[in-house]
Amino acid sequence: MRRSNIDISFIIIVAVLAFMSLRDGAMTDPMTWIRDKIVIVPAIFIGLTFHEFAHAFVADKLGDSTPRQQGRVTLNPLAHIDWVGLLCLFFVGFGWGQPVQIDPRQFKHPRRDEFLVSIAGVTMNFLLAIVFALISKLVLVIFGTSWANSGFGVSVWMMLEYVIIINLVLMVFNLIPVPPLDGFNILAQIIGFGQTELYWKIYTYGNWILIALIVFGVTGRIISPCVQFLYSLIANIVGLPWGY
Repeated sequence: MRRSNIDISFIIIVAVLAFMSLRDGAMTDPMTWIRDKIVIVPAIFIGLTFHEFAHAFVADKLGDSTPRQQGRVTLNPLAHIDWVGLLCLFFVGFGWGQPVQIDPRQFKHPRRDEFLVSIAGVTMNFLLAIVFALISKLVLVIFGTSWANSGFGVSVWMMLEYVIIINLVLMVFNLIPVPPLDGFNILAQIIGFGQTELYWKIYTYGNWILIALIVFGVTGRIISPCVQFLYSLIANIVGLPWGY
């Protein structure tokens, strides 16, 4: 997600969803809920940080000095974390980082370069999912499945699994072609209406469109099957057991 401030109504909606998630999970099995939330923290920081860093890094390399001037060409999580987006990912299952601001006027090829910047974040998330799948496989080879299913190994395995899942969630969620998500800007550059009046008219109502998709469960119906498919595909290729 880039370039847009989050509407207060959007924050209210996701706060309600987060409360419902907390209430249901904590009341059903409190200890499991707490454990699951603790082991998911590294995955969230890794996914959000690398996603936004990829946007900033590519923009910087393509000639836009804005991200570097704002201190975004870094892997320091504090430079990229949007606390509302982090809490949403933590409690609701999708989220975002602090948007990387860019100035397309500094690009030599604005349409091509803005497309590359837009797709950089989701590409990074996909690559991270593959890298951590390979790391998970290496852990299994070294320590064995019995270690991964007992004691400390369970927590380590869950952390690695969550890194894969969270990065796939960020990838799929951000590819939804609705502003202010990356997918909308990717589509705009492919079709060729980026920076036009039509682009900004649609962008103006982006948060409301996204709220509607979330409230009516459309985002969940998109994210869940896509993540399951991608996770199983990567797991089968790498040779991992999977049960997501």
